[in-house]
Amino acid sequence: MLQINLLPGAINEIMASVANSSHLTKLDCYGLMAAILDESITEEERCCVDRLLRFVIRGKIKVQMGTQK
Repeated sequence: MLQINLLPGAINEIMASVANSSHLTKLDCYGLMAAILDESITEEERCCVDRLLRFVIRGKIKVQMGTQK
């Protein structure tokens, strides 16, 4: 089975990146996936992930999946 590990401080970095750019990169999306699968994240980190996902659903954050030119 594939093991996915969340890097320490990754959620805070994603939050800071999104605050500056208003979009999620492909790497940010993988970080969020790792956070969702990580059962040891704190309640505060879980709330940050939930907040980011709600912003994506509402269209306040765009998801950039392709390469940027």
